[in-house]
Amino acid sequence: MSAPVSIHASVAKVTERIVARSQPYRSAYLARLEHARRQDVQRGALSCTNLAHGFAAFPVNDKLRLKQDKSSSVAIVSSYNDMLSAHQPFERYPQIIKDAVHAAGGVAQFAGGTPAMCDGVTQGQPGMELSLFSRDAIAMATAIALSHNMFDAAVYLGICDKIVPGLLIGALHFGHLPAVFIPGGPMTSGMTNKEKVKIRQLYAEGKIGRAELLEAEAKSYHSAGTCTFYGTANSNQMLMEAMGLHLPGSAFITPNTPLRDALTAEAARQALKITDRGDKYLPVGHVVSEKSIVNAIVTLLATGGSTNHTLHLVAIAKAAGIVIDWNDFDALSAVVPLVTRIYPNGDADVNHFHAAGGTGFVIRELLDAGLMHEDVKTILGDSLRAHCAEPFLEGEAVVFKPAPAKSGDDSVLRTATEPFSADGGLRLLSGNLGRSVIKISAVKQQHWVVEAPAVVFHSQDEFMKAFRAGELDRDFIAVLSHQGPRANGMPELHALTPALGILQDAGRHVALVTDGRMSGASGKVPAAIHVTPEVLAGGPLGLVRTGDMIRLDAEKGILEALVPAAEWAQRQPLAIDLSANQVGMGRELFAMFRNTVSAAEEGATSFALPPALPTQEQAHHSEQPQKATI
Repeated sequence: MSAPVSIHASVAKVTERIVARSQPYRSAYLARLEHARRQDVQRGALSCTNLAHGFAAFPVNDKLRLKQDKSSSVAIVSSYNDMLSAHQPFERYPQIIKDAVHAAGGVAQFAGGTPAMCDGVTQGQPGMELSLFSRDAIAMATAIALSHNMFDAAVYLGICDKIVPGLLIGALHFGHLPAVFIPGGPMTSGMTNKEKVKIRQLYAEGKIGRAELLEAEAKSYHSAGTCTFYGTANSNQMLMEAMGLHLPGSAFITPNTPLRDALTAEAARQALKITDRGDKYLPVGHVVSEKSIVNAIVTLLATGGSTNHTLHLVAIAKAAGIVIDWNDFDALSAVVPLVTRIYPNGDADVNHFHAAGGTGFVIRELLDAGLMHEDVKTILGDSLRAHCAEPFLEGEAVVFKPAPAKSGDDSVLRTATEPFSADGGLRLLSGNLGRSVIKISAVKQQHWVVEAPAVVFHSQDEFMKAFRAGELDRDFIAVLSHQGPRANGMPELHALTPALGILQDAGRHVALVTDGRMSGASGKVPAAIHVTPEVLAGGPLGLVRTGDMIRLDAEKGILEALVPAAEWAQRQPLAIDLSANQVGMGRELFAMFRNTVSAAEEGATSFALPPALPTQEQAHHSEQPQKATI
């Protein structure tokens, strides 16, 4: 084995900054993790009545194993539903997991289910205003599943946008338990992404009807499995591999295949191996560390992943007592090369990416370039190098072989020394409109700087009405305000992409500035998103008026309203009626989230960092906890 590569100076600097910033919170988190572990592996803390309830419905042999307290118990937490194509395959997984764990001498229980909504179904609809908050609801549902205190480890079944972050946030609040994430895989390739975009634009221009559009969309999204573009769902899967929470190379194996099922069984067995009862205890609270969070950011940048992770990774880190911000993303983006071209940052889909070399190739390239930390814990042990591999089926056994030395298609996947671009394509913008992020990896360089008059909108419907009326056939920057988490749950605004794309293709200089989000599938139009503070938190975006000159400069990191300072200081935000965003489609149930949510740069979370431990609690940790009387 070759000696570890020296870490890149900028990556080391960002990591050191995160460690120092996080220290009081991370130390408190780890202390609580150790305290939870020492309360005894969990069933030992339960009374006889508690325990009897926990295994009452079990088969006799499994019940005996739990009674004797000699076997490990693995929780299954699933986001299965059969409306989401990506999650439908999970219907079969619990039995595969139970059988594998039972054969290995343990017991697996379906501990609980979580919600799982599809952003593709709710895009541009009122239901999208529940999407971001569903992440924290999923974390809460995960906590409820694990709160029975019956388990030695957990496996998590999830893929899509808010679901994997929610599951991981919930898992980290039970950080003393090992966690293995099990993906379902992408659907096979359908209509090409280039053709799909063309048809969407023809529909937006009124040149084809709904029937033609629906037929094209049905050819794109055609079977069980994840959507094949590189949006948030597939970015989730990439990051779970980079953080060592998947078995190597398992993200993009298609559903309902022998290898997919074998990987599911192998993941269940691995969870059993890393409990506190086994030889190698690897709790998720140790696997997710400052270094592994940096590894996740680096991989996101190197692959042109979803901007939603400028929220989700912040929230995941917070759940582990780690503090990151957009300065960290920006500093890493400056030194991390872009090594993939997957739609919307290219024409290929994730199946093409996997065939070209996949996740193991990317991780190896980044490790060899000194851009990722090798010395991290993963579900396989103490080095990320073990994840530079891809799985194969030999007979009925899964074997892992080194990732290919060369890319199978250098139009899709390249080495870190010969990348598509020298930086990661994510920039921090700041100025008198606040702080925001912009993804430029899919934006042509001639569109990186736009200076044009603002046209202010307060809803997507307002924008689309203006577009259909022909009022936007000019240079402009659409300022879409009151789209932040406090206002209406920070919906994705991907429905605007075809219209903006048409105007840009016609030679107009256009851009979007918003305190809302864009989809992980958005790309070619410059968009300054997640503007913080949002308008409802006093953000200056609410001061912009139609006709103000706006400068969006992704090269220099500038987002400014070019308004005289004296006039700017005198302005007051417009009073906007948001009552329609607070009722209907279940939105009234989510008022608690809107009222308590943190800023976008803080992850837009409903939970806080772990508080520092009080002195008496620290003292208590030095005492041996007592078991409950059975």
